[in-house]
Amino acid sequence: MVVCVCNAIREREVREAARLGAASACQAYALCGKQAKCGQCVPFARAIIDAERAAA
Repeated sequence: MVVCVCNAIREREVREAARLGAASACQAYALCGKQAKCGQCVPFARAIIDAERAAA
C-alpha cells in the first residue's frame, strides 16, 4: 500500500525505517531519501511506526 503519494513511499518502506530506528514520519522519510511534502500521510505513517515499535 502507498503511504505517501507525493513521494511514492510504500508501507513496507515505512515499516523497515521504523525497524531501523525511525521514531517519526520525518525520520522514516529521511531514511528513504525523501521528505514529507503535503503532510496528509504523516498520521498514517506515524501509526505504522507506532505499531512497528510496539511489536519490537
